Amino acid sequence: MPSCFNCWIVLVLLISVLLSLRNPRGETETEEPWDPFSTPPSSASSFSDSSFSLRDSSVILASFGFNERIRDGSNLEYDFYHDTCPQAENVVRSIVTRIYFDQRNVSAALLRLFFHDCFIEGCDASVLLDDSNGDRNHPIERNAVPNRTLRGFDKIDMIKEALEQACPGAVSCADILALAARDGIVLAGGPYYPVLTGRKDSYQSFYEEALNEIPRPDDNITRTLHLFAFRGFNERETVSLLGGHNIGKIGCDFIQERLYNFQGTGLPDPSIPPDFLQQMRLECPENKSASNDELSAFKNSRRISESEIGMSYLQALSSSISSGVGFDTHYYQSLLRGRGLLFADQQLMALEKTARLVSAYASDDGSTFRMDFARVMLKMSNLDVLTGLQGQVRLNCSLPVGA
Repeated sequence: MPSCFNCWIVLVLLISVLLSLRNPRGETETEEPWDPFSTPPSSASSFSDSSFSLRDSSVILASFGFNERIRDGSNLEYDFYHDTCPQAENVVRSIVTRIYFDQRNVSAALLRLFFHDCFIEGCDASVLLDDSNGDRNHPIERNAVPNRTLRGFDKIDMIKEALEQACPGAVSCADILALAARDGIVLAGGPYYPVLTGRKDSYQSFYEEALNEIPRPDDNITRTLHLFAFRGFNERETVSLLGGHNIGKIGCDFIQERLYNFQGTGLPDPSIPPDFLQQMRLECPENKSASNDELSAFKNSRRISESEIGMSYLQALSSSISSGVGFDTHYYQSLLRGRGLLFADQQLMALEKTARLVSAYASDDGSTFRMDFARVMLKMSNLDVLTGLQGQVRLNCSLPVGA
């Protein structure tokens, strides 16, 4: 029987159309508005459930609609594990916090892992499955080309092990990933947003879908918008989600062709400003089928780990442009100056509507972007979720129960 709180959420959702009367910066009267909800806690110092009320959660929940095609997360609950594992969210938070202060790049790794999971058949932890017995040809999501550079699997396993000791068989891997990604974002200076829980884990992985439907670094704006629209995201939400690139680094593997063999021409992308091309090539020298020994020598010469090879959007801005060190607008400022690291990122400036959104996000102190990012991350966390009798709760995030 649904709780009074969940009934209240439904009531608020019915009233939420009243929130659609304001006009966003950079958009026309006929477009969907920026939603005027309160800004949630935005720093690690305010990383406390007590500072985020149930009322705040319901307001954000009421601020968007879902595509009818998807299972919209309406069966998820606030504090789902209150009875079965009351310490669940604290366990996730404490472990992610401990890892973060040892490895700052974990936030970007968890965010990317979460995005790749939700984008393929929903937030069901299917990307975590690994029942291939070491066979790289076995068709699982992890082996699909877009996923071979994903990191953070071991961090999710670490959290799962701790939760299994505390509450055996209670907390799903899908919920762990959703909570860990949110907590990593907050630690990196990003906005807090509520994560409802009660997801179940998928029985299977989706190799072909991951191979064909994960956005690629060389996608043009048309394909990017199509892939996001298919999952219920409009242009504004797409531009906001891509702003997650402002934390972590873009690996050199993702920009090599743009720097040295753009679209098979043997030349760099002509749209890259010459000074920026030089800077990018310094960070990502040409790799002509370099051997593992050569790659190791390169890394050792620069005293960097594999996860550090690449560039961040803070580096993309020229030294004359001021920018913060966390979750601010430097991603959008970079695009305005033609200094997008990925071709797909810079393509946001190729369409008038998305270019206007980039400009709007870049033009203030970051509050607009932070509000929209929190809003759209909540929406993504509810994509195609399995609940109730759907799915399972894995005991090991890499293996389905019974494997």
